[in-house]
Amino acid sequence: MKNDEILSQITDFCRRSDMAETTFGRRAVNDGKLVHRLREGKRITIDTLDRINGFIATSTPGGVAPPRGLVVPPEKRDPRGNFRFFENRQRYLLFVHTCSEKRVIADRVALELAAIHPRPPALRVFDAGMGDGTVLARVLRAMHGRFPHMPFYVAGKELSLEDVRLTLDKVPDRLFEHPASVFVFTNMYYAEAPWLTPKNSTAAASMIWHEVALRGASSGEFEAQIAELGPFLEQNWRANLSPGNAMPIYERPVALVLYRDDHRFLLDSIIPRAGRTEANFDLVIASQPYRAKSSVNFRAKRIIAPLARALRGGGRLIGIHSHGSDPGLEMIQAVWPGENPFAVSRHEILRAVKYELGSAGRELNFNAYADNRSIFRYDMEALPNEVTGSIGTSTAFAAWNAAVYVAQIEDERLVETTENGRALEATREVLRKHNGLWFYDESYVISRRRD
Repeated sequence: MKNDEILSQITDFCRRSDMAETTFGRRAVNDGKLVHRLREGKRITIDTLDRINGFIATSTPGGVAPPRGLVVPPEKRDPRGNFRFFENRQRYLLFVHTCSEKRVIADRVALELAAIHPRPPALRVFDAGMGDGTVLARVLRAMHGRFPHMPFYVAGKELSLEDVRLTLDKVPDRLFEHPASVFVFTNMYYAEAPWLTPKNSTAAASMIWHEVALRGASSGEFEAQIAELGPFLEQNWRANLSPGNAMPIYERPVALVLYRDDHRFLLDSIIPRAGRTEANFDLVIASQPYRAKSSVNFRAKRIIAPLARALRGGGRLIGIHSHGSDPGLEMIQAVWPGENPFAVSRHEILRAVKYELGSAGRELNFNAYADNRSIFRYDMEALPNEVTGSIGTSTAFAAWNAAVYVAQIEDERLVETTENGRALEATREVLRKHNGLWFYDESYVISRRRD
């Protein structure tokens, strides 16, 4: 078999089983880096191939191990079709519910509302990586408080089907409080999403444009109609891994447009139409849009520069990422001395973005700000007696989970530390030393000069 055939087989199984590829490697052949080695072109033995096939067969309900050397053909289309590519889902949810990052980031973004200058017909906002929609929902509440009678055009990019569902759960209440709103969700790349236009002609030809005018006047009615979108999302909000670099990519580009039917007349000039869309955003939110270990050139070229091009005159892009130099990183370095995933600062990113934009950057202001304005803190929200007295296993585990989530430590490196107990011991030491746990994020702003 060729490597791409084996990889296709493994990837399909991982989708069906909702299993991380590193976990598959460990369970199948006791090698967490199996998939990584295959992508690098490394060869495997017939015995290893048999073990892979046997694990897939015996792990499938009703399956039996195939004869030696027989390949189990992958399904042409996996009905479940989507999963988290970069993080363990349970780790993500535990972090979100035990740390205040989402709330603190939303408060920081809301400060930018005083500096934007919306123009008719709508205030336009783009969330470059919605996640579960918590930050966006909080920012929209602040927007309603400052601009209660102004129509909103709210666009967001997210590849994860799970997170799109969680974000949609928050839309009914926003439409009830601020009825003059248009929501647009897409799975397209950063260089495409603000314009809702795929750059590849083949992708453009296969694009799915779905517009839903929600009937009724209560959040309950809106929620029921949004819930009916489940089969549509399951069928169309799908992703694969790029064969070239193993990065997640969409199968087909999708644009989902939602608004209240009783406000269609007012919103007619705001509702986007296929082939006739614009960017021109007043506010772009780029909260944790890239991996901590991604290169500065990747961040600038693929993410921040395209988003900066999407600003209208007077518009502002706020970028936020992990800073380090906090008890969370101290916890990580107690287990892995010298580990520092936060090597790229906001200053380096802004320099790289300015270089990438070239002459187009002359219309923009690049604001790194001083540390006391740029860097902000968020905490793990534990009860006082949980970190001052005897630190229980659940508290220590939540703190360790938050630290490894922020530092984006790979699954295979976590197995050994969890088994030998060193991780929780180091966690308790740091919690006692600092009487709690907190992290630092840093922010920067790119603004376009007013017309």
